Amino acid sequence: MSGDGYTKDRWATRIGLVLAMAGNAVGLGNFLRFPVQAAQNGGGTFMIPYFISFLLLGIPLMWIEWGIGRYGGTFGHCSAPGMFDALTGKRKKWAKYLGALGLVIPLIVFTYYTYIVSWMLAMSFFSLTGGFFGLGEVDTMRGYLASYQNIADGSYVGAGVTLAFFVVTFALIAWILSRGISGGIEKLALYGMPILFVFAFILMARVLTLPAAAASPADGLNFIWNPDWSALGNARVWLAAAGQMFFTLSVGMGTIHCYASYLRKKDDVALTGLSTAATNEFAEVVLGGTIAIPAAVVFFGVAGATAIAQGGSYDLGIVAMGVVFQKLPGPQVVGQLVAFLWFFLLFIAGATSSVAQASPTIAFLQDEFGWRRKKAAMAVAAVGFGLAIYHVLFYRMGVLDEWDYWAGTFGLVVFAAVEIVLFSFIFGINAGWEELHRGADIRIPGIFKPIMKYVTPAFLAVLLIWWGWEDAWPNLMMQAREGGLYGPSGPSPEAVPWLWVARLLMIGILAVCLWMIRVAWKRRPDEGSST
Repeated sequence: MSGDGYTKDRWATRIGLVLAMAGNAVGLGNFLRFPVQAAQNGGGTFMIPYFISFLLLGIPLMWIEWGIGRYGGTFGHCSAPGMFDALTGKRKKWAKYLGALGLVIPLIVFTYYTYIVSWMLAMSFFSLTGGFFGLGEVDTMRGYLASYQNIADGSYVGAGVTLAFFVVTFALIAWILSRGISGGIEKLALYGMPILFVFAFILMARVLTLPAAAASPADGLNFIWNPDWSALGNARVWLAAAGQMFFTLSVGMGTIHCYASYLRKKDDVALTGLSTAATNEFAEVVLGGTIAIPAAVVFFGVAGATAIAQGGSYDLGIVAMGVVFQKLPGPQVVGQLVAFLWFFLLFIAGATSSVAQASPTIAFLQDEFGWRRKKAAMAVAAVGFGLAIYHVLFYRMGVLDEWDYWAGTFGLVVFAAVEIVLFSFIFGINAGWEELHRGADIRIPGIFKPIMKYVTPAFLAVLLIWWGWEDAWPNLMMQAREGGLYGPSGPSPEAVPWLWVARLLMIGILAVCLWMIRVAWKRRPDEGSST
Protein backbone atom coordinates (compact mmCIF):
# COMPACT_ATOMS: atom_id res chain seq x y z
CA MET A 1 0.00 0.00 0.00
CA SER A 2 1.33 3.39 -0.98
CA GLY A 3 0.19 6.67 -2.40
CA ASP A 4 -1.72 9.04 -0.17
CA GLY A 5 -2.07 6.61 2.73
CA TYR A 6 -5.16 6.30 4.93
CA THR A 7 -6.33 5.25 8.36
CA LYS A 8 -8.96 2.51 8.44
CA ASP A 9 -12.36 3.79 9.52
CA ARG A 10 -14.60 2.03 12.06
CA TRP A 11 -18.26 2.02 12.99
CA ALA A 12 -18.76 4.45 15.87
CA THR A 13 -21.74 2.64 17.43
CA ARG A 14 -23.36 -0.77 17.24
CA ILE A 15 -26.78 0.73 16.52
CA GLY A 16 -25.18 2.70 13.70
CA LEU A 17 -23.77 -0.53 12.25
CA VAL A 18 -27.11 -2.36 12.47
CA LEU A 19 -29.00 0.56 10.91
CA ALA A 20 -26.41 0.96 8.16
CA MET A 21 -26.56 -2.76 7.39
CA ALA A 22 -30.35 -2.56 7.46
CA GLY A 23 -30.15 0.48 5.19
CA ASN A 24 -28.02 -1.53 2.79
CA ALA A 25 -30.65 -4.28 2.70
CA VAL A 26 -33.82 -2.18 3.05
CA GLY A 27 -34.04 -0.57 -0.36
CA LEU A 28 -36.35 -0.11 -3.30
CA GLY A 29 -36.69 -3.88 -3.60
CA ASN A 30 -38.57 -4.04 -0.28
CA PHE A 31 -41.24 -1.52 -1.21
CA LEU A 32 -41.32 -1.73 -5.01
CA ARG A 33 -40.14 -5.19 -6.08
CA PHE A 34 -41.50 -7.35 -3.24
CA PRO A 35 -45.18 -6.32 -3.64
CA VAL A 36 -44.94 -6.90 -7.40
CA GLN A 37 -43.33 -10.33 -7.02
CA ALA A 38 -45.96 -11.30 -4.48
CA ALA A 39 -48.82 -10.03 -6.67
CA GLN A 40 -47.45 -11.68 -9.82
CA ASN A 41 -46.97 -15.04 -8.11
CA GLY A 42 -50.21 -15.63 -6.28
CA GLY A 43 -49.85 -13.56 -3.09
CA GLY A 44 -49.92 -16.05 -0.23
CA THR A 45 -48.64 -18.80 -2.54
CA PHE A 46 -45.46 -16.78 -3.05
CA MET A 47 -44.89 -16.38 0.70
CA ILE A 48 -44.30 -20.10 1.35
CA PRO A 49 -41.24 -20.53 -0.92
CA TYR A 50 -40.22 -17.02 0.13
CA PHE A 51 -39.85 -18.00 3.80
CA ILE A 52 -38.24 -21.34 2.89
CA SER A 53 -35.70 -19.41 0.78
CA PHE A 54 -35.14 -17.05 3.71
CA LEU A 55 -34.20 -19.97 5.99
CA LEU A 56 -32.14 -21.98 3.51
CA LEU A 57 -30.59 -19.20 1.43
CA GLY A 58 -30.96 -15.80 3.04
CA ILE A 59 -29.97 -16.43 6.65
CA PRO A 60 -26.98 -18.73 5.84
CA LEU A 61 -25.63 -16.34 3.19
CA MET A 62 -26.11 -13.38 5.51
CA TRP A 63 -24.03 -15.04 8.24
CA ILE A 64 -21.41 -16.21 5.76
CA GLU A 65 -20.98 -12.73 4.30
CA TRP A 66 -20.70 -11.15 7.73
CA GLY A 67 -18.08 -13.76 8.65
CA ILE A 68 -16.06 -13.34 5.45
CA GLY A 69 -16.21 -9.56 5.80
CA ARG A 70 -14.98 -9.42 9.37
CA TYR A 71 -12.31 -12.06 8.69
CA GLY A 72 -11.01 -10.17 5.66
CA GLY A 73 -11.06 -6.93 7.63
CA THR A 74 -8.63 -8.35 10.19
CA PHE A 75 -6.12 -8.65 7.32
CA GLY A 76 -6.79 -5.10 6.17
CA HIS A 77 -9.09 -6.08 3.29
CA CYS A 78 -12.46 -4.32 2.95
CA SER A 79 -13.40 -5.69 -0.48
CA ALA A 80 -13.92 -9.16 -1.94
CA PRO A 81 -10.60 -9.67 -3.83
CA GLY A 82 -8.51 -9.40 -0.67
CA MET A 83 -11.06 -11.28 1.41
CA PHE A 84 -11.17 -14.22 -0.97
CA ASP A 85 -7.36 -14.25 -1.06
CA ALA A 86 -7.28 -14.34 2.74
CA LEU A 87 -9.91 -17.12 2.88
CA THR A 88 -7.63 -19.40 0.87
CA GLY A 89 -4.58 -18.49 2.94
CA LYS A 90 -3.12 -16.84 -0.18
CA ARG A 91 -2.58 -20.34 -1.59
CA LYS A 92 -5.11 -20.04 -4.41
CA LYS A 93 -3.90 -17.29 -6.73
CA TRP A 94 -7.18 -17.34 -8.66
CA ALA A 95 -9.36 -16.57 -5.63
CA LYS A 96 -8.69 -12.83 -5.67
CA TYR A 97 -9.77 -12.63 -9.31
CA LEU A 98 -13.11 -14.25 -8.46
CA GLY A 99 -13.43 -11.43 -5.94
CA ALA A 100 -13.65 -9.05 -8.90
CA LEU A 101 -17.35 -9.92 -8.96
CA GLY A 102 -17.62 -8.20 -5.58
CA LEU A 103 -16.41 -4.98 -7.21
CA VAL A 104 -18.09 -5.19 -10.61
CA ILE A 105 -21.59 -6.14 -9.46
CA PRO A 106 -22.09 -3.40 -6.84
CA LEU A 107 -20.44 -0.76 -9.06
CA ILE A 108 -22.72 -1.58 -12.00
CA VAL A 109 -25.80 -1.65 -9.76
CA PHE A 110 -24.74 1.64 -8.15
CA THR A 111 -24.72 3.45 -11.49
CA TYR A 112 -28.29 2.67 -12.55
CA TYR A 113 -29.77 2.31 -9.07
CA THR A 114 -28.84 5.88 -8.17
CA TYR A 115 -30.66 7.05 -11.28
CA ILE A 116 -33.80 5.24 -10.07
CA VAL A 117 -33.33 6.78 -6.62
CA SER A 118 -33.41 10.21 -8.28
CA TRP A 119 -36.90 9.39 -9.61
CA MET A 120 -38.07 9.03 -6.02
CA LEU A 121 -36.69 12.44 -5.07
CA ALA A 122 -38.45 13.91 -8.09
CA MET A 123 -41.74 12.18 -7.26
CA SER A 124 -41.47 13.48 -3.67
CA PHE A 125 -41.18 17.00 -5.08
CA PHE A 126 -44.01 16.46 -7.56
CA SER A 127 -46.18 15.16 -4.70
CA LEU A 128 -45.79 18.38 -2.73
CA THR A 129 -46.35 20.58 -5.79
CA GLY A 130 -49.25 18.47 -7.09
CA GLY A 131 -47.37 17.89 -10.35
CA PHE A 132 -49.14 14.63 -11.21
CA PHE A 133 -52.43 15.33 -9.44
CA GLY A 134 -55.20 15.48 -11.99
CA LEU A 135 -53.83 12.37 -13.74
CA GLY A 136 -56.20 10.03 -11.95
CA GLU A 137 -56.08 7.05 -14.31
CA VAL A 138 -53.44 4.35 -14.56
CA ASP A 139 -52.74 4.99 -18.27
CA THR A 140 -52.23 8.75 -17.84
CA MET A 141 -50.09 8.26 -14.73
CA ARG A 142 -48.04 5.69 -16.64
CA GLY A 143 -47.56 8.28 -19.39
CA TYR A 144 -46.40 10.82 -16.81
CA LEU A 145 -43.74 8.46 -15.46
CA ALA A 146 -42.65 7.47 -18.97
CA SER A 147 -42.25 11.15 -19.87
CA TYR A 148 -39.96 11.62 -16.87
CA GLN A 149 -37.89 8.50 -17.59
CA ASN A 150 -37.52 9.19 -21.33
CA ILE A 151 -35.76 12.53 -21.79
CA ALA A 152 -36.79 12.50 -25.46
CA ASP A 153 -40.45 12.64 -24.41
CA GLY A 154 -41.37 16.07 -23.06
CA SER A 155 -45.13 15.53 -23.00
CA TYR A 156 -45.35 15.95 -19.22
CA VAL A 157 -41.83 16.51 -17.85
CA GLY A 158 -38.92 18.22 -19.60
CA ALA A 159 -35.50 16.61 -19.97
CA GLY A 160 -33.91 19.34 -17.86
CA VAL A 161 -36.02 18.35 -14.86
CA THR A 162 -34.95 14.70 -15.10
CA LEU A 163 -31.28 15.66 -15.37
CA ALA A 164 -31.53 18.15 -12.50
CA PHE A 165 -32.93 15.61 -10.03
CA PHE A 166 -30.37 13.04 -11.17
CA VAL A 167 -27.45 15.46 -10.63
CA VAL A 168 -28.73 16.55 -7.22
CA THR A 169 -29.19 12.93 -6.09
CA PHE A 170 -25.79 11.83 -7.35
CA ALA A 171 -24.06 14.82 -5.74
CA LEU A 172 -25.72 14.05 -2.40
CA ILE A 173 -24.68 10.39 -2.54
CA ALA A 174 -21.11 11.34 -3.50
CA TRP A 175 -20.89 13.81 -0.60
CA ILE A 176 -22.08 11.19 1.92
CA LEU A 177 -19.57 8.67 0.56
CA SER A 178 -16.73 11.18 0.84
CA ARG A 179 -17.49 11.60 4.56
CA GLY A 180 -16.46 8.02 5.30
CA ILE A 181 -17.99 5.17 7.30
CA SER A 182 -18.68 6.78 10.68
CA GLY A 183 -18.94 10.36 9.44
CA GLY A 184 -21.11 9.75 6.38
CA ILE A 185 -22.74 6.35 5.93
CA GLU A 186 -23.41 5.74 9.63
CA LYS A 187 -24.90 9.21 10.13
CA LEU A 188 -27.16 8.75 7.10
CA ALA A 189 -28.41 5.49 8.64
CA LEU A 190 -28.85 6.97 12.12
CA TYR A 191 -31.11 9.73 10.81
CA GLY A 192 -32.54 8.18 7.65
CA MET A 193 -33.66 4.75 8.88
CA PRO A 194 -35.80 6.01 11.81
CA ILE A 195 -37.47 8.51 9.45
CA LEU A 196 -38.10 5.67 6.97
CA PHE A 197 -39.78 3.50 9.62
CA VAL A 198 -41.88 6.38 10.98
CA PHE A 199 -43.12 7.21 7.48
CA ALA A 200 -43.82 3.52 6.81
CA PHE A 201 -45.89 3.13 10.00
CA ILE A 202 -47.93 6.24 9.16
CA LEU A 203 -48.59 4.95 5.65
CA MET A 204 -49.47 1.47 6.89
CA ALA A 205 -51.95 2.92 9.38
CA ARG A 206 -53.55 5.07 6.65
CA VAL A 207 -53.85 2.15 4.23
CA LEU A 208 -55.39 -0.17 6.81
CA THR A 209 -58.03 2.43 7.71
CA LEU A 210 -59.10 3.16 4.13
CA PRO A 211 -62.84 2.75 3.46
CA ALA A 212 -63.72 -0.06 1.08
CA ALA A 213 -64.05 0.86 -2.60
CA ALA A 214 -63.46 -1.88 -5.19
CA ALA A 215 -62.40 -4.01 -2.21
CA SER A 216 -61.32 -3.54 1.41
CA PRO A 217 -57.83 -3.44 2.99
CA ALA A 218 -58.67 -6.82 4.53
CA ASP A 219 -59.06 -8.26 1.03
CA GLY A 220 -55.54 -7.09 0.23
CA LEU A 221 -54.14 -8.73 3.37
CA ASN A 222 -56.12 -11.87 2.61
CA PHE A 223 -54.52 -11.99 -0.84
CA ILE A 224 -51.02 -11.71 0.69
CA TRP A 225 -51.45 -14.27 3.44
CA ASN A 226 -53.84 -16.93 2.09
CA PRO A 227 -51.94 -19.34 -0.18
CA ASP A 228 -53.28 -21.36 -3.06
CA TRP A 229 -51.61 -24.66 -2.19
CA SER A 230 -52.18 -26.11 -5.65
CA ALA A 231 -50.04 -23.36 -7.20
CA LEU A 232 -46.92 -24.43 -5.27
CA GLY A 233 -46.11 -26.84 -8.08
CA ASN A 234 -45.36 -23.89 -10.35
CA ALA A 235 -41.56 -23.72 -10.66
CA ARG A 236 -41.60 -20.02 -11.50
CA VAL A 237 -43.08 -19.17 -8.09
CA TRP A 238 -40.11 -20.81 -6.39
CA LEU A 239 -37.64 -19.14 -8.73
CA ALA A 240 -39.20 -15.73 -8.08
CA ALA A 241 -39.13 -16.26 -4.31
CA ALA A 242 -35.48 -17.33 -4.30
CA GLY A 243 -34.57 -14.43 -6.57
CA GLN A 244 -36.31 -11.94 -4.29
CA MET A 245 -34.18 -13.16 -1.38
CA PHE A 246 -31.02 -11.84 -3.05
CA PHE A 247 -32.64 -8.46 -3.66
CA THR A 248 -34.13 -8.11 -0.22
CA LEU A 249 -31.04 -8.99 1.85
CA SER A 250 -28.44 -7.60 -0.60
CA VAL A 251 -26.55 -10.91 -0.46
CA GLY A 252 -24.34 -11.91 -3.36
CA MET A 253 -23.28 -8.33 -3.99
CA GLY A 254 -20.20 -7.62 -1.89
CA THR A 255 -21.71 -4.80 0.15
CA ILE A 256 -22.25 -6.78 3.37
CA HIS A 257 -18.65 -7.98 3.22
CA CYS A 258 -17.45 -4.40 2.94
CA TYR A 259 -19.50 -3.09 5.85
CA ALA A 260 -18.58 -6.07 8.07
CA SER A 261 -14.87 -5.55 7.38
CA TYR A 262 -14.95 -2.41 9.53
CA LEU A 263 -15.70 -4.54 12.60
CA ARG A 264 -13.02 -5.53 15.09
CA LYS A 265 -11.84 -9.13 15.31
CA LYS A 266 -14.08 -10.06 18.25
CA ASP A 267 -17.11 -7.96 17.39
CA ASP A 268 -20.25 -10.07 17.18
CA VAL A 269 -21.53 -11.11 13.75
CA ALA A 270 -24.01 -13.85 14.74
CA LEU A 271 -26.62 -11.74 16.54
CA THR A 272 -25.90 -8.59 14.54
CA GLY A 273 -26.30 -10.44 11.24
CA LEU A 274 -29.55 -12.00 12.41
CA SER A 275 -30.81 -8.61 13.63
CA THR A 276 -30.08 -7.08 10.25
CA ALA A 277 -31.95 -9.84 8.44
CA ALA A 278 -34.91 -9.58 10.83
CA THR A 279 -35.07 -5.79 10.45
CA ASN A 280 -35.09 -6.15 6.69
CA GLU A 281 -37.81 -8.80 6.72
CA PHE A 282 -39.96 -6.67 9.00
CA ALA A 283 -39.57 -3.74 6.59
CA GLU A 284 -40.36 -5.88 3.57
CA VAL A 285 -43.07 -8.27 4.69
CA VAL A 286 -44.84 -6.31 7.43
CA LEU A 287 -44.44 -2.77 6.10
CA GLY A 288 -43.84 -3.21 2.36
CA GLY A 289 -46.48 -5.92 2.08
CA THR A 290 -49.04 -3.94 4.03
CA ILE A 291 -48.81 -0.69 2.06
CA ALA A 292 -48.70 -1.10 -1.71
CA ILE A 293 -50.77 -4.27 -2.24
CA PRO A 294 -53.69 -3.51 0.13
CA ALA A 295 -53.79 0.11 -1.14
CA ALA A 296 -53.95 -1.07 -4.76
CA VAL A 297 -56.52 -3.76 -3.93
CA VAL A 298 -58.80 -1.20 -2.25
CA PHE A 299 -59.08 0.93 -5.40
CA PHE A 300 -58.54 -1.63 -8.17
CA GLY A 301 -59.62 -4.93 -6.61
CA VAL A 302 -57.48 -8.07 -6.42
CA ALA A 303 -57.75 -8.77 -10.15
CA GLY A 304 -56.99 -5.15 -11.04
CA ALA A 305 -53.99 -4.94 -8.72
CA THR A 306 -52.64 -8.24 -10.09
CA ALA A 307 -53.06 -6.99 -13.67
CA ILE A 308 -51.21 -3.74 -12.84
CA ALA A 309 -48.41 -5.72 -11.16
CA GLN A 310 -47.81 -7.58 -14.43
CA GLY A 311 -46.40 -4.29 -15.75
CA GLY A 312 -43.54 -4.44 -13.24
CA SER A 313 -42.29 -2.72 -10.08
CA TYR A 314 -42.81 0.80 -11.35
CA ASP A 315 -46.41 0.20 -12.43
CA LEU A 316 -47.50 -0.89 -8.95
CA GLY A 317 -45.21 1.16 -6.70
CA ILE A 318 -45.20 4.43 -8.67
CA VAL A 319 -48.04 4.43 -11.22
CA ALA A 320 -50.78 2.69 -9.22
CA MET A 321 -49.78 4.35 -5.96
CA GLY A 322 -49.74 7.71 -7.73
CA VAL A 323 -53.38 7.10 -8.70
CA VAL A 324 -54.25 5.82 -5.21
CA PHE A 325 -53.03 9.02 -3.56
CA GLN A 326 -55.30 11.05 -5.83
CA LYS A 327 -58.32 8.96 -4.82
CA LEU A 328 -57.80 9.22 -1.06
CA PRO A 329 -60.76 10.63 0.87
CA GLY A 330 -60.47 14.25 1.95
CA PRO A 331 -58.93 17.39 0.42
CA GLN A 332 -56.20 17.07 -2.21
CA VAL A 333 -53.52 18.36 0.16
CA VAL A 334 -53.96 15.21 2.28
CA GLY A 335 -53.28 13.03 -0.75
CA GLN A 336 -50.25 15.15 -1.62
CA LEU A 337 -48.78 14.77 1.88
CA VAL A 338 -49.36 11.01 1.93
CA ALA A 339 -47.79 10.75 -1.53
CA PHE A 340 -44.77 12.68 -0.27
CA LEU A 341 -44.38 10.27 2.67
CA TRP A 342 -44.40 7.29 0.29
CA PHE A 343 -41.99 8.62 -2.30
CA PHE A 344 -39.61 10.17 0.21
CA LEU A 345 -39.60 6.86 2.10
CA LEU A 346 -38.52 5.25 -1.16
CA PHE A 347 -35.85 7.93 -1.65
CA ILE A 348 -34.36 7.26 1.81
CA ALA A 349 -34.48 3.49 1.24
CA GLY A 350 -32.74 3.90 -2.09
CA ALA A 351 -30.12 6.34 -0.82
CA THR A 352 -29.02 4.08 2.07
CA SER A 353 -28.61 1.19 -0.39
CA SER A 354 -26.86 3.33 -2.99
CA VAL A 355 -24.04 4.36 -0.65
CA ALA A 356 -23.51 0.70 0.23
CA GLN A 357 -23.20 -0.28 -3.44
CA ALA A 358 -20.38 2.21 -4.06
CA SER A 359 -18.49 1.25 -0.90
CA PRO A 360 -16.64 -1.94 -2.04
CA THR A 361 -14.89 -0.17 -4.94
CA ILE A 362 -13.99 2.78 -2.73
CA ALA A 363 -12.61 0.39 -0.11
CA PHE A 364 -10.59 -1.44 -2.78
CA LEU A 365 -8.91 1.80 -3.87
CA GLN A 366 -8.14 2.64 -0.25
CA ASP A 367 -6.83 -0.80 0.72
CA GLU A 368 -4.86 -1.75 -2.36
CA PHE A 369 -3.71 1.63 -3.68
CA GLY A 370 -3.57 3.64 -0.47
CA TRP A 371 -5.94 6.37 -1.60
CA ARG A 372 -7.57 8.63 0.96
CA ARG A 373 -11.31 8.26 1.41
CA LYS A 374 -12.30 11.50 -0.29
CA LYS A 375 -10.11 10.83 -3.33
CA ALA A 376 -11.41 7.27 -3.70
CA ALA A 377 -15.04 8.36 -3.22
CA MET A 378 -14.78 11.13 -5.79
CA ALA A 379 -13.10 8.80 -8.30
CA VAL A 380 -15.82 6.16 -7.94
CA ALA A 381 -18.53 8.84 -8.09
CA ALA A 382 -17.02 10.28 -11.28
CA VAL A 383 -16.92 6.86 -12.96
CA GLY A 384 -20.40 6.05 -11.69
CA PHE A 385 -21.78 9.36 -12.93
CA GLY A 386 -20.32 8.83 -16.39
CA LEU A 387 -21.81 5.34 -16.62
CA ALA A 388 -25.15 6.45 -15.19
CA ILE A 389 -25.51 9.15 -17.84
CA TYR A 390 -25.71 6.30 -20.37
CA HIS A 391 -28.88 5.11 -18.61
CA VAL A 392 -30.31 8.61 -18.43
CA LEU A 393 -29.82 9.16 -22.15
CA PHE A 394 -30.80 5.70 -23.39
CA TYR A 395 -33.25 4.44 -20.80
CA ARG A 396 -35.90 4.02 -23.50
CA MET A 397 -33.63 1.46 -25.22
CA GLY A 398 -33.81 -0.91 -22.26
CA VAL A 399 -30.17 -0.55 -21.20
CA LEU A 400 -31.07 -0.19 -17.51
CA ASP A 401 -33.03 -3.45 -17.55
CA GLU A 402 -30.08 -5.12 -19.31
CA TRP A 403 -27.66 -4.17 -16.56
CA ASP A 404 -30.19 -4.96 -13.85
CA TYR A 405 -30.67 -8.49 -15.16
CA TRP A 406 -27.03 -9.48 -15.66
CA ALA A 407 -25.47 -7.67 -12.68
CA GLY A 408 -28.38 -7.05 -10.32
CA THR A 409 -30.13 -10.41 -10.74
CA PHE A 410 -28.22 -13.31 -12.28
CA GLY A 411 -24.84 -11.97 -11.14
CA LEU A 412 -25.91 -12.09 -7.48
CA VAL A 413 -26.52 -15.84 -7.68
CA VAL A 414 -23.16 -16.42 -9.38
CA PHE A 415 -21.28 -14.44 -6.74
CA ALA A 416 -23.14 -16.19 -3.91
CA ALA A 417 -22.23 -19.58 -5.39
CA VAL A 418 -18.56 -18.58 -5.55
CA GLU A 419 -18.40 -17.32 -1.98
CA ILE A 420 -20.16 -20.30 -0.42
CA VAL A 421 -17.75 -22.72 -2.12
CA LEU A 422 -14.79 -20.69 -0.81
CA PHE A 423 -16.24 -20.44 2.70
CA SER A 424 -17.60 -23.96 3.18
CA PHE A 425 -15.09 -26.04 1.18
CA ILE A 426 -11.83 -24.07 0.74
CA PHE A 427 -11.73 -22.19 4.04
CA GLY A 428 -13.62 -25.13 5.56
CA ILE A 429 -16.96 -25.27 7.32
CA ASN A 430 -15.33 -26.06 10.69
CA ALA A 431 -13.05 -23.04 10.49
CA GLY A 432 -15.95 -20.98 9.18
CA TRP A 433 -18.24 -22.06 12.01
CA GLU A 434 -15.56 -21.12 14.54
CA GLU A 435 -15.08 -17.75 12.84
CA LEU A 436 -18.81 -16.98 12.99
CA HIS A 437 -18.82 -17.65 16.74
CA ARG A 438 -15.76 -15.57 17.55
CA GLY A 439 -17.08 -12.92 19.96
CA ALA A 440 -20.66 -14.02 19.24
CA ASP A 441 -23.50 -12.82 21.46
CA ILE A 442 -25.60 -15.86 20.52
CA ARG A 443 -24.96 -19.44 19.49
CA ILE A 444 -26.11 -20.14 15.93
CA PRO A 445 -28.35 -23.27 15.94
CA GLY A 446 -26.26 -26.29 15.00
CA ILE A 447 -28.63 -27.25 12.17
CA PHE A 448 -27.26 -24.35 10.16
CA LYS A 449 -23.80 -25.91 9.93
CA PRO A 450 -24.88 -28.73 7.56
CA ILE A 451 -27.25 -26.29 5.86
CA MET A 452 -24.30 -24.02 5.05
CA LYS A 453 -22.17 -26.90 3.82
CA TYR A 454 -24.70 -28.93 1.87
CA VAL A 455 -28.19 -27.46 1.58
CA THR A 456 -27.39 -23.87 0.61
CA PRO A 457 -24.74 -24.84 -1.98
CA ALA A 458 -27.16 -27.40 -3.47
CA PHE A 459 -29.96 -24.81 -3.50
CA LEU A 460 -27.66 -22.36 -5.31
CA ALA A 461 -26.53 -25.01 -7.80
CA VAL A 462 -30.14 -25.86 -8.70
CA LEU A 463 -30.98 -22.17 -8.91
CA LEU A 464 -28.04 -21.44 -11.21
CA ILE A 465 -28.78 -24.34 -13.57
CA TRP A 466 -32.50 -23.72 -13.54
CA TRP A 467 -32.22 -19.97 -13.95
CA GLY A 468 -29.45 -20.29 -16.51
CA TRP A 469 -31.48 -22.63 -18.71
CA GLU A 470 -34.89 -21.03 -18.28
CA ASP A 471 -33.89 -17.38 -18.25
CA ALA A 472 -30.23 -16.47 -18.75
CA TRP A 473 -29.63 -18.29 -22.04
CA PRO A 474 -32.78 -17.00 -23.77
CA ASN A 475 -31.99 -13.48 -22.53
CA LEU A 476 -28.41 -13.77 -23.75
CA MET A 477 -29.79 -14.59 -27.18
CA MET A 478 -32.27 -11.68 -26.88
CA GLN A 479 -35.14 -14.06 -27.52
CA ALA A 480 -38.72 -12.81 -27.61
CA ARG A 481 -40.84 -14.63 -25.05
CA GLU A 482 -43.63 -13.98 -22.60
CA GLY A 483 -42.17 -13.08 -19.21
CA GLY A 484 -38.68 -12.64 -20.64
CA LEU A 485 -36.41 -9.64 -20.39
CA TYR A 486 -37.48 -8.36 -23.81
CA GLY A 487 -41.15 -9.32 -23.71
CA PRO A 488 -43.15 -11.30 -26.28
CA SER A 489 -42.05 -9.06 -29.17
CA GLY A 490 -38.34 -8.96 -28.31
CA PRO A 491 -36.06 -5.88 -28.41
CA SER A 492 -36.71 -3.34 -31.14
CA PRO A 493 -34.14 -3.18 -33.98
CA GLU A 494 -33.33 0.35 -32.80
CA ALA A 495 -32.52 -0.88 -29.28
CA VAL A 496 -30.32 -3.88 -30.18
CA PRO A 497 -27.08 -1.92 -30.85
CA TRP A 498 -27.47 -0.02 -27.55
CA LEU A 499 -28.08 -3.27 -25.67
CA TRP A 500 -24.84 -4.66 -27.08
CA VAL A 501 -23.03 -1.49 -26.05
CA ALA A 502 -24.44 -2.01 -22.55
CA ARG A 503 -23.10 -5.58 -22.51
CA LEU A 504 -19.69 -4.50 -23.77
CA LEU A 505 -19.51 -1.83 -21.08
CA MET A 506 -20.13 -4.49 -18.41
CA ILE A 507 -17.40 -6.68 -19.89
CA GLY A 508 -15.10 -3.65 -19.99
CA ILE A 509 -15.75 -2.87 -16.31
CA LEU A 510 -14.94 -6.49 -15.43
CA ALA A 511 -11.72 -6.36 -17.47
CA VAL A 512 -10.59 -3.14 -15.78
CA CYS A 513 -11.29 -4.58 -12.32
CA LEU A 514 -9.31 -7.74 -13.10
CA TRP A 515 -6.43 -5.62 -14.37
CA MET A 516 -6.51 -3.43 -11.24
CA ILE A 517 -6.43 -6.51 -9.01
CA ARG A 518 -3.38 -7.79 -10.86
CA VAL A 519 -1.64 -4.41 -10.57
CA ALA A 520 -2.48 -4.14 -6.86
CA TRP A 521 -1.07 -7.59 -6.06
CA LYS A 522 2.07 -7.05 -8.13
CA ARG A 523 2.81 -4.02 -5.94
CA ARG A 524 2.99 -6.27 -2.90
CA PRO A 525 6.48 -7.38 -1.89
CA ASP A 526 5.25 -10.87 -0.97
CA GLU A 527 3.52 -11.40 -4.31
CA GLY A 528 5.71 -10.03 -7.07
CA SER A 529 5.34 -11.84 -10.37
CA SER A 530 3.43 -14.78 -8.88
CA THR A 531 0.06 -13.11 -9.44
